[in-house]
Amino acid sequence: MRKLDYQQIKDILTGCTILGTGGGGSLQSGMEAVEKEWNGGKEFRLLEFDEIEDEAWFANPYFCGSIMPEGQEVEITGEEIPAAVTALEEHMGITFDGLVSIEYGGGNTGEAMAAAAHLGKYVVDADAAGRAVPELQFSTYYVTEQPITPFSVTTQYGDVVIVKQVESDARAEALSRFMAVGSDNLVGMADHPIRGRELKHSVVPSALTYAEKVGKARRQACEEGRDPVAAILGAAEGKLLFEGIVTGETAWEIKDGFTLGDIYLQGQGEFKNSLGRVWYKNENMVFWIDEEVKLTCPDLICIVEKKTGMPVTNPNCNEGMELCVLGFKCHELWRRDRGMDILNPRFFGFDMDCRFLDD
Repeated sequence: MRKLDYQQIKDILTGCTILGTGGGGSLQSGMEAVEKEWNGGKEFRLLEFDEIEDEAWFANPYFCGSIMPEGQEVEITGEEIPAAVTALEEHMGITFDGLVSIEYGGGNTGEAMAAAAHLGKYVVDADAAGRAVPELQFSTYYVTEQPITPFSVTTQYGDVVIVKQVESDARAEALSRFMAVGSDNLVGMADHPIRGRELKHSVVPSALTYAEKVGKARRQACEEGRDPVAAILGAAEGKLLFEGIVTGETAWEIKDGFTLGDIYLQGQGEFKNSLGRVWYKNENMVFWIDEEVKLTCPDLICIVEKKTGMPVTNPNCNEGMELCVLGFKCHELWRRDRGMDILNPRFFGFDMDCRFLDD
């Protein structure tokens, strides 16, 4: 177990946002949730992967909904996530030893860490996606066939719902999304209650330590006057896919509780005279250069500021910004048949196969 200091927390959340494929909630909101608990004297205890006990119980708390631009986010009470965890404990008659990040992202990883500190629980050095994802069934729990139920849903209005059973993870997604649409496009959740012995085989191990390495590399590069983008790529073994300036064609919309959009970039440097395009459904799923597909989900398509290496979440890529598109390999769990069956371009309506970074 490692007690995290404030800088380590910040590095973790920055790394999670960089690797969050444009989604997972805003870094600002995650840091605000963490800062509230930190200033209240709460401890942030990171449970290392080899410390997970077989009989201990764990759960995944997060927000579900669409993504809004910075400054237009939904007002929340701050109690939605802890309330969801507590409601699930009360329903099951158990106590969770620790909480697990459901996906990479400054918002959702930050909320999981803040909830763990608030409730006096561990945050586990793991993640259930190793990227951010738009729908509930896109998790390594689904890939490893771990049940999502029972799960709890809470709203900023004080509503609390326990879902005991669902036909499928996709059905859980539909029910939760409907509740989000009826609640200003945001609900708090806690799902996948799981014993430690199953958890060890169902999530991306040491995921927060990995994200910390990425966030720290970016920060130190900036402090030392080095290229932060190169530092990120070195720390996470990634690839520069494109660099360019956001054009006026970039646009987004909210539809059925999701944020959908396209980011267009006029190339710079070695990509001069080329046009880059990223399509996202909450998270970045397909990347083209001059209409040729270069990378797709489940690999990670991530966007950062060229000068600072700071992540830019959807839909905050605005005209005139100088950005870099980075590619990273997904965790091997997503390359299993069950993972490939759901997280692929065809699921999102594209007539194409997956394109991987190492193709």
